Amino acid sequence: METPVDLQKRLANVWPLLDERTRRLTAANEALALGRGGISVVSRACGLSRKAIAKGIEEIESGIAPGPGRVRRPGAGRKKIAVHDPGLACALERLIEPDTRGDPESPLRWTCKSTRTLATQLGRQKHPISHTKVAQLLHGLGYSLQGNRKTEEGDDHPDRDAQFHHINTRVKRTLAKGAPVISVDTKKKELVGNYSNNGEQWLPGKQPVKVQGHDFPGPDVPRAYPYGIYDLGRNTGFVNLGTDHDTGAFAVASIRGWWRHEGQRLYPAAQELLITADGGGSNGSRLRLWKVELQALADETRLSITVCHFPPGTSKWNKIEHRLFSFISSNWRGEPLRDYETIVGLISNTTTAKGLKVTCRLDRQKYPTGRKVTTDEMKQLNLERHKFHGEWNYIIRPR
Repeated sequence: METPVDLQKRLANVWPLLDERTRRLTAANEALALGRGGISVVSRACGLSRKAIAKGIEEIESGIAPGPGRVRRPGAGRKKIAVHDPGLACALERLIEPDTRGDPESPLRWTCKSTRTLATQLGRQKHPISHTKVAQLLHGLGYSLQGNRKTEEGDDHPDRDAQFHHINTRVKRTLAKGAPVISVDTKKKELVGNYSNNGEQWLPGKQPVKVQGHDFPGPDVPRAYPYGIYDLGRNTGFVNLGTDHDTGAFAVASIRGWWRHEGQRLYPAAQELLITADGGGSNGSRLRLWKVELQALADETRLSITVCHFPPGTSKWNKIEHRLFSFISSNWRGEPLRDYETIVGLISNTTTAKGLKVTCRLDRQKYPTGRKVTTDEMKQLNLERHKFHGEWNYIIRPR
């Protein structure tokens, strides 16, 4: 009988060129040729397990192959770790929950615990797992590994993380009651005209769209102010395209437009509304006009309006940025925003694979700047601040 050393020398040249299936069949064929004891000899010569060689012999004798392009039968191979340990994913979610900045209903999902730390802690809970597999599970659960990015707008507040937890709790509680939760913000103002727009689009070769050579227009060139409302519970967007100024009155008028056109139809029994917003801009936490206009909206709709602002330096984590504005920008990339009607059409046609639908309307109302809100007007508001950072979190009830 041929020795393992002889067989190993004979297979040395061809073995690196074979894949898993052809190695299995080659080894099985050699074992059949050797006869009794051949499986053991071949196993020692090539390193394949006796079980793999026996499987190859079974395939040769049955004449059934895995199929074109496959090296294993469907369902063969090692089972996924989630099959062997069904409780692993839940254990991982519970483990990172205290340090999670966000959840499925809030602006962000990321964790600051390392995968090695998570793997160690899971092992202590009788869920043995490697740190690389932890990373794969985190990606599957919607988490991502994120580096530093220049998005800060100020110094980090010591209660930044606590505010995220506060927002998350409010969002989950409000959604559980079936009440509306919206994320609001103003997208970057855009020049209206034949000006360059960032991005590229597919066009016939060497036929780019020709636009103005300079985009430093004067004050007479029209601007567009897209104010967005993103419905967290329904994955829908509403954009009010302003033509005048981005003021607190314009911000609340946009929310009023969403409520009249969509909100009151989708939430006919609603008695409250939760708004998550940035801490600055036309819906800033310190802007008096924003609060005065919200009071007027609460009086109109009879809704108790709760507002939770993101802490300083975190405006880019607002969910509307990633769930609405990013897709609008992608949809109109490389397309000059020649007139308001073009912008409305591009925004309205924005969709995603996950079912996002966007409504856009043009708002030609005037929103003058310079409106001063007096202290007496502020005293008339039916506003109650939360115990935790009342400057960021408050509720305005109808008068």
